[in-house]
Amino acid sequence: MQNNDHFSESEQPNRRQFLSTAGTVAAGVMAAYSPSHAVTAEAPETAHAAGTTIEGAVPITLRINGRDYSLRIDPRTTLLDCLRETVALTGTKKGCDHGQCGACTVHVNDRRVLSCLNFAVMHDGEEITTIEGLGTPEAMHPMQEAFFTHDAYQCGYCTSGQIMSAVALLKEPCGPDDTAVKELMSGNICRCGAYANITAAIQQVRKQA
Repeated sequence: MQNNDHFSESEQPNRRQFLSTAGTVAAGVMAAYSPSHAVTAEAPETAHAAGTTIEGAVPITLRINGRDYSLRIDPRTTLLDCLRETVALTGTKKGCDHGQCGACTVHVNDRRVLSCLNFAVMHDGEEITTIEGLGTPEAMHPMQEAFFTHDAYQCGYCTSGQIMSAVALLKEPCGPDDTAVKELMSGNICRCGAYANITAAIQQVRKQA
C-alpha cells in the first residue's frame, strides 16, 4: 500500500478539496452543453446566407408555394433535400430516395414530380407546390378533407405524397372506375395498406368536381 508520508500537511488531499475540484469540473462540462453554447438551426431566411460558403454553389431562385426563395446551393442538391433542409418545408417526405415510393411527390408547374429524382437547379424559376401550399388546417384542399373523412391514412408518412399525386390526378386523363384510379396512383406506396380508403377519397373528390 502506497504511503503518503512524503506529502506535507498543506499538500495532503482532503475530502473538501476533492469535492470542490469535482464540482468545478462538472460545472465546466455542463456549461459546454448549456443552451448558451449550443449550436442552433438557422431560420430559413438566414440559412440562405450560409449557403454562400458552399464550394461550387450556384445561385437559383425557386418559387415555392407562391414565394420566391433566392438560394445558393450545391448543384448536386436534389429538389427534395433543398425543400427539406434548405427551405425547411418538411411536409415532403424522404421515403426510398430512389423514386420508388412516391412519398416525395410535389408539383412543378402543376405537374407531379418525384422530388428525390430531380436536381433543384433544374427548376430555377419554376412554380413549385408542396403539401404546405395546398391547404391549411383552417382551409383544407378538398382532397385533404376527403382523406380525413375516409381515414385514408394510418402512420401518415406517405400521406403528403399520396395527396399531391391525387390532386394531380384530377387534371390527368383517368377512367371513371376504381381500377383506373389505382393505376394512376400506383407510383405511391402505402406500407400500411390504406389503398381502399385512398381510392374512396379520390373518387369522392372526382364526383364532387
